[in-house]
Amino acid sequence: MLAAELGELGAADIGAVDGGVGFKGTLSLAYCANLHSRIASRVLWEIGSGHYRNAEDVYLGVYALDWQRLFDPGLTIRVNVAAVASPLKSLEFVTLRIKDAACDKFRAQAGRRPSVDTAQPDVRIHAFLDVERFTIYLDTSGEPLFKRGSRQMAGEAPLRENLAAGILKLAGWTPGTPLLDPMCGSGTLLIEAAQIARGIPAGRNRRFAFEKLRSFDAAKWVSIRDEAEACIRNDAGTPIFGSDLFGDALKLARENLAAAGLDDAVNLKQANVLEISAPAAGGVLVTNPPYGVRLGEQEKLAAFYPQLGNVLKKKFAGWRACVFTADLRLPKLIGLSPSKRTPLYNGPLECRLYEFKIVAGAMRREKQRRGARDEG
Repeated sequence: MLAAELGELGAADIGAVDGGVGFKGTLSLAYCANLHSRIASRVLWEIGSGHYRNAEDVYLGVYALDWQRLFDPGLTIRVNVAAVASPLKSLEFVTLRIKDAACDKFRAQAGRRPSVDTAQPDVRIHAFLDVERFTIYLDTSGEPLFKRGSRQMAGEAPLRENLAAGILKLAGWTPGTPLLDPMCGSGTLLIEAAQIARGIPAGRNRRFAFEKLRSFDAAKWVSIRDEAEACIRNDAGTPIFGSDLFGDALKLARENLAAAGLDDAVNLKQANVLEISAPAAGGVLVTNPPYGVRLGEQEKLAAFYPQLGNVLKKKFAGWRACVFTADLRLPKLIGLSPSKRTPLYNGPLECRLYEFKIVAGAMRREKQRRGARDEG
């Protein structure tokens, strides 16, 4: 999905790499990717690479880069290192040597060096090591891109915004199609959908690290932002519905919608998912129900899932239901056969996105199957 999104933005040589998608383009394309990507976590700019056998090889490769050309030494930095099959034993030591190399080069070039700030750095330097090569990147994003800059409050277990956007894409939802989240919590899925429907860029309300780099083209950035603003639609006419059993959750959702300027984009109401009806003849239901970790919660959910399946079969014929959960018991308990199951991760938690196609007559066929079993 990320590769397709980058292709729409004009990226070239797109391909999967460890941990993401590699692509080529101008720095202006990096601006666009940061502003528009709903799926990416960060946009990293490759500034150097080389072979290594030990940490000193990495130090020399990093020292060889023209750091003074990249950013001002008055900015603060942080170094992050990731590795797959690297022969080096201590990534902490490699991180220190990369920081030393950049700072030593700045001192040689400019007579001063950047300070380290691990909490809120101006510039993040990323390194990736495989079995024999290291690659150095500058982070053009800064804060991760799932931080859209508008969410005021989160619920107990909020979805990251880029995960929510990915779920909507995997669900096959497109603007113009009715959408319902009947267990909406703080409203992340609804907000992403409303922004997509209205053409609002994902990064509209935030700043980016590339604005602090020496290569930053302020005039080009203004042009890119102005072009994006001109494409925003005030009323996309997409029916988007949300509900939740708990008033506190609805309050959070309303506050988050208001902060995003989307007060009028979603129809919200307090309701029990087991008592609602479909708000349109057809559409896509996408939701992230609670999944308990304690025994009592698991027992309640085991009783809840069959009831949810009955509601879908009785009241949502003609809809597609996509349920995102870490509870892998769901397909067995809900009484519906998933047409698709997609493995996803919510942070470190392995989850599934289950798709159920609800067709007219599903309840009748289910009764016939039960009758046949009873007669047998």
